[in-house]
Amino acid sequence: MKVSIVGTGYVGLSTGALLAAAGHKVYCIDVDQSKIDTIKTGKSYFFEPGLDNFVKLGIDSGNLIPTLDYSEAIPDSEVAIISVGTPQADDGSVDLKYIFQAANSIKDNLQGDLIVVQKSTVPVGTGRELEKIFAKTDYKVDIISCPEFLAQGSAVLDTLNMDRFVVGSDSDEAKDKIIELFSTINDLLQSEDLDDYVQFASMYRKSKIFKDVPFKERVLSLGLESAELIKVTANAFLASKISFANYIAQVCDQVGANVNEVMEGIGMDERIGRSFLYAGLGWGGGCFPKDVEGLIHFADSVGVDFKMLKAARDVNFGQVDYSIKNIKEALGDDLKGKTATVLGLSFKPGTSDVRQSPAIELVTALLVEGMQVKVYDPKAMDEAKKIIKDRVYYAQGLNDALENAEITILATDWPDFNDIDFADYVDIVKEKNLFDARNRWDRSKAEEAGFKFYAIGR
Repeated sequence: MKVSIVGTGYVGLSTGALLAAAGHKVYCIDVDQSKIDTIKTGKSYFFEPGLDNFVKLGIDSGNLIPTLDYSEAIPDSEVAIISVGTPQADDGSVDLKYIFQAANSIKDNLQGDLIVVQKSTVPVGTGRELEKIFAKTDYKVDIISCPEFLAQGSAVLDTLNMDRFVVGSDSDEAKDKIIELFSTINDLLQSEDLDDYVQFASMYRKSKIFKDVPFKERVLSLGLESAELIKVTANAFLASKISFANYIAQVCDQVGANVNEVMEGIGMDERIGRSFLYAGLGWGGGCFPKDVEGLIHFADSVGVDFKMLKAARDVNFGQVDYSIKNIKEALGDDLKGKTATVLGLSFKPGTSDVRQSPAIELVTALLVEGMQVKVYDPKAMDEAKKIIKDRVYYAQGLNDALENAEITILATDWPDFNDIDFADYVDIVKEKNLFDARNRWDRSKAEEAGFKFYAIGR
């Protein structure tokens, strides 16, 4: 099948590269020349495990065609997938200008019937607005909502092996075509060549999370509005689970309980589950903050006061302040001139994305307190520099980061940081204080090495 994808971010490029690997001719359209130029070299312009391998495969085979030009892509396509950004507007609503710009550019270059697939996270009603745009053409255009559930850091494997595939439209024929298209990505899992392209693919196949259910049994075919609401609802619920854990962590701090143990105990209940019940700095990134705020705003617009979600948002906003209290417990109320080392800058491990990263917010708060801040992240330093500028010291590695630190803070739980043997760093830190803002470090080992240990909820 011939496919155009508008937007080459985590969703667009992952989808495009895998569709190309499945044998489809895929145009990846973006307005940014530098992004297109990078993709043409066979590389992604952002860090995502395994993605470069598939981008290179697509470029080398000729199936993946990066372009700035709608007129090169759309006339030749049977399907157009919109995966552009939907930033948060000043009033908390979702700004849909890039969605409508993409739709109008597609419309202006139509030369035949088309299926338009909306993969960006949008409020309910967006699909109907797209129908109005394409109603002005002489061709049959079906609109489909097909929300994406991949996670940054595992986007390739999540796209290869989705736990569910949601497709919403008024047209059963169009839905069937899109289900068939995306089933070809899932078929790649059976390829003997997969291990050459995806890190840990063989281990993934054998793991308990491998979805052994046939792809078409994981398809949820429904109406347009329901499909649009599923993704934002899922993100809001997951964000609420994290905020719930953070609330319980504050209770644990007051009574001497361990939030990790409490969350493990409730997570063993299959009705609840263990995922996303991790207390710490809170949630960030390009999805959760925007989707939570967007759903609150949308609910308000239809007369629903979403008090529970507002509370989850407010808890998240307070996690950095709560962390500063821990740091002051270690170093005293006056932090001015003292040195903090912050390990991790991305909003989560496995990605270079620093959008609304709690780690960046913590760094900013430490600077406001007058601290000297050293930072280190294995993948996100360049992106962080665009935000923090030259207000911090960018370390070249762990030794450089920890040297002369008066407190060392785990802000993003990269594997590089989770198993640090602090006994190896006793002689280079200035003061032996640790603040585990992600609840990953072993308290007993740290204390055996002579460090004072602070955490959230334990």
